[in-house]
Amino acid sequence: MAKSGMNPKTLQYLMGHSDIGVTLNTYTHLGLEDATDELKRMEELADARKEQEKAKEEKPVSQKMFRAI
Repeated sequence: MAKSGMNPKTLQYLMGHSDIGVTLNTYTHLGLEDATDELKRMEELADARKEQEKAKEEKPVSQKMFRAI
């Protein structure tokens, strides 16, 4: 559940641990693949934010911009 993205505090509650340290030390083991995946997610988030900023800068097309022929 921890690897699938469940909130650690929720996992702590479900497992009945009184200390979050027990939950994190028992159920979360990181490796190079995990770090690589997280970096990819951060890059995707940065790209999405850039797209949003670009969309804000673009002016909407209006009918005034076209001429009837």
